[in-house]
Amino acid sequence: MSGAQTSFALNSDTSIPAVGFGTYLISNDDAETAISSAISAGYRHIDTASGYRNEQTVGAGIRKGLQAEGLTRADLFVTAKLWPGNPAWGDAPKTGAQTIKECDASLSRLGLDYVDLYLIHAPYGGDMRLEQWRALLELQNSGKARSVGVSNFNESHLDEIAAAGLPMPDANQIELHPWSQKPDLLAHMARYGIAPIAYSSLVPLSTWRTEPGQDSAKTDEMKADDTAFKNMANKYGVSEAQLLLRWGVQNGYAVLPKSLNPDRMRQNIDLFSFAIDETDMALMATMDRGDGVAWASGDPSK
Repeated sequence: MSGAQTSFALNSDTSIPAVGFGTYLISNDDAETAISSAISAGYRHIDTASGYRNEQTVGAGIRKGLQAEGLTRADLFVTAKLWPGNPAWGDAPKTGAQTIKECDASLSRLGLDYVDLYLIHAPYGGDMRLEQWRALLELQNSGKARSVGVSNFNESHLDEIAAAGLPMPDANQIELHPWSQKPDLLAHMARYGIAPIAYSSLVPLSTWRTEPGQDSAKTDEMKADDTAFKNMANKYGVSEAQLLLRWGVQNGYAVLPKSLNPDRMRQNIDLFSFAIDETDMALMATMDRGDGVAWASGDPSK
C-alpha cells in the first residue's frame, strides 16, 4: 500500500479514497476555510451530512479548494447523507419521495450535480427503511449518486435489505477503532460485499471531542485510559492519531479524520510512510471493548 491516494472499491466504477476529511461538528464559521485547507493539504474525499447543518459552507469550501488547486469536480470524492427521520424524537421517517427531495436539497446546498456516495445516516426509518433504500437505488440509477450505502446499520438491518431481494449497499459507515472492532458485523458485511467506512477512529485519544458541546460519550474509565497507544506511536515516530488512522486503513477501512489545524490535517493524511507491524496489529486486535461510544444501533426497531 503506497501513495496518499490509496482507495477501496465500492462498486464496479467507484472507489473511495482511503483518507477522507470529516466535517461533523465543524461550524459554519469554520467550514469553508477548513474544507479548502483540507483540499490544499491533499484530501480528495470530503464527508458531510444534512444532519451536520453545514452543507452550504462545506460546498463553498469545496469550490474554493478545487479552484485554488486547479482541480475539477471529478478529482474529489464527496459523501452526503440522508437524515431518515427518527420517530423517537417526534421526527417522522422520510418516505421514498421525501428521500429523493432530501438528496436534491443536499445537492443544492452543496452546489453539486451529484455526490460520489449517498448514505442513509442511521437505521431509524423503521417501516420506511426499505422505501428509503429503494429511493437511494433510484438516485444511483439517475446519476445523482455514484454509489449508495448506509451508516450505523447492524446485521438485522442489512438482512432486511437482502430478504427484500434488493441490491445491497456499497458501504456501511460505522464507528471503528481498536476499542470497537465489530468483528461479527464486519464479517456479515463481507459476506454481502459491503465496504466498511470508519468514523470516530480517534475515540481512544484523550483529546477526542473534549471541547464544550462535543460530548464524547466516553466513560470516566475510557478518559483515564488514554496512554494505550503512546508507546506504540513513538516506536513508529508518528502521532497517536496517525497510528489509529493507519490501523483503520491497514484493516481496509476508509477513515475520516477531522482537524481545523493545517499541520494536523497534513499529519492525519500522512498514513503511507509507515506500516504497523504484525506483532502490534495482533496486540491491537486484543483491545476490542465492544460497541463503542457514538451510536447504539443494536435495536433493530429503531
